[in-house]
Amino acid sequence: MREILEEKLKEIFQDTDFRLERASQEHGDYASGLAFRMAKEEKRSPKEIAEELKERIGENAFFDVDVVGGFLNFSLSNEIIWEEFFSLLEKGEEYGRKKEGKKVVIDYSSPNVAKSFGIGHLRSTIIGQSLYNIYDFLGCDVVGINHLGDWGTQYGKLIYQIKKEGKNPEQLSIEELEEIYVRFHKEEEKDPSLGEEGRKWFSKLEKGDAEARKIWEICRNKSLEEFDKIYEELRIKIDYTVGESFYEDKLSEVIEELKSKEVARESKGALIIEFEDMPPGMVLKSDEGTTYLTRDLAAMSYRIKKFSPDLMIYEIGADQTLHLKQLFAATEMLGWKGDTSLVHIAHGIFRLKDGKFSTRKGKTVHLREVLDLAKKKTEEVIKNSSIEQDLSKEEREEIIRSVGVGAVKYNDLKKHYKRDVVFDWDQILSLKGDSGPYLQYTCLRCKSVLEKGEAYTAKKENLEEEERRVIKKLVQFKEVVEGAANNFSPNIIAEYAHELAKEYNAFYDKLPILKNEKRMAITEGTFIILKQCLHLLTMSLPPRM
Repeated sequence: MREILEEKLKEIFQDTDFRLERASQEHGDYASGLAFRMAKEEKRSPKEIAEELKERIGENAFFDVDVVGGFLNFSLSNEIIWEEFFSLLEKGEEYGRKKEGKKVVIDYSSPNVAKSFGIGHLRSTIIGQSLYNIYDFLGCDVVGINHLGDWGTQYGKLIYQIKKEGKNPEQLSIEELEEIYVRFHKEEEKDPSLGEEGRKWFSKLEKGDAEARKIWEICRNKSLEEFDKIYEELRIKIDYTVGESFYEDKLSEVIEELKSKEVARESKGALIIEFEDMPPGMVLKSDEGTTYLTRDLAAMSYRIKKFSPDLMIYEIGADQTLHLKQLFAATEMLGWKGDTSLVHIAHGIFRLKDGKFSTRKGKTVHLREVLDLAKKKTEEVIKNSSIEQDLSKEEREEIIRSVGVGAVKYNDLKKHYKRDVVFDWDQILSLKGDSGPYLQYTCLRCKSVLEKGEAYTAKKENLEEEERRVIKKLVQFKEVVEGAANNFSPNIIAEYAHELAKEYNAFYDKLPILKNEKRMAITEGTFIILKQCLHLLTMSLPPRM
C-alpha cells in the first residue's frame, strides 16, 4: 500500500521525496516528516509547512491527511483498501510475488565436520533459509550454499588425538568424535606444545598423506550423514553443499594472484594481506599451511565466476565480523567484486547464562537434543487435548514435528538477527503467546471457517472497525516482505504475522462470520497471507491442532 500512496503523492508533488513510514494505529496508516526536513532549509515552523503541504494535497478518494505536530499523517480510504484487498483475493498465493530477475547467492548453515550439529548453527541455518525463501518469493534467482567447515588445523588436532588414543575412526560416533576433540583441547591447556602436533597433522592432510586423508574422510562422511538427518527434521534444503576442502586444488591459483597483483606480501615466512583500517590477514602460514581467509577467497572467486551474482549474502555469526571485512576488502583489492554487492548478516549468537557455547570446552547444546525436547513437549500437549483419539499415526507425527520444530524456529526468527539469544529451555520451547504454534493455530482456524462456510462473493461494503483493521493489515503484506528483504530481517515478517493473527482473532471473537460474505472473504485473505508467512519463516502448517 505504501507504493500506491507514494505514486499518488508523486502525481501531486512530482519529484518530492516523502519517505513514508508506517504510522502508529491512532495516527493513521502512514506518516511523513517532510515538513521537518523542509523547515531546516526554510527556517520556518514544521507545522506551518505541513499545513501548506496538506492544502496542496487537497481532498481525494484515496486517503485523508492530517497534521500532527508537524507530521503529515495519511489514512487510507476504504476505496483504496478494497481495491488492494480484491487484488489479494484474485491473486491468492501469488499476491506480492515479483519477477526481480536479480541473482542472489546466500552462504548459510555451514556446520563443522566431526562435531554434532550444535544449537549455535541453528541461527545461520534458519535465518539463511528464511532469506532464501523471501528472495525466491520476490522473483530472484537464488542459490543457497552450505559451506561446510571440513578443513583446517582443527582436523589435524582431531587426527592426532584419534591416533594417540588408538581409536578406530570407523567405530566412532559423532558424539565420540566431539569428545575426542574436547579432550585434545583440555590436554593442550596443560601442554601447549600439542598445538604444534595438530598443525603437523593438518600439514600432512594438505599434502595428501594417505593415513591422514583416510581418517579425515571417515569423519567427514559420518558428519554428513548426521547433518542430513538434521536438515530433514528442519525441512531445510540447500542447493549446494560444498566444504572448504572443495577449494583445495584452487588455492594455489589464488595465492599466485595475490602475489602477482601485489595484494599480499611475505612477512616472517608467512604471506599476509595488509589493510588500511584492520589488522593484517594471513593467507599462508610459515609452514605453507592455508587459512580460513585463503579458502574463503578461493570460494569467493569460484562463486563470482560461476554464478555472477548481483548480491552475495554471508549469513555468519557476528564473531566473524573482522574475518568477513577482511574477505570483502581483499575481494575489492583483487578486482573481483565488480557489480556484486557483498553483505554480511552478522547474527548474534546463542549464549549460555554463564557465557558462550564452546565445543572445545565441552560447553554446548546439541540441536538434536533441543528438537527432541520440543517434540516431546508437543506430544504431551496432544495427549491432553480433545483431538488425541481422532488422529492417525501419520497426522500425529506430522503435528508433533511441525508444531514442535516450528516453535523452535519461530522463537529465533521473531528476534532481530543482531540480537544475541540467551539459551533458555522454557522460552525456546514455549507454545503460547508470541509463538509459532499461535500462528499455526490461527491459520488452521481460518481454514476451518472456510471449510464450514458456504460459497461467497466479495464485494465492497462499509467496514466495521474490526474488519477494517484486519484488511488494512492484510494489504500491508507486500511492503512487509520487501522490507524484510531490504533489511535482511525475517523478524519483520514474524512481527507482522503475529500482529495479523492478533487482529484476526479479535475480529473472530467479536463478529459472526459464517453467514457473512464480507467476513468470509476477510477470513480467506487471512488464511492466504498467514500460510505464506509460515512458508517465508521456513515453517509448515500442521494438519490439525
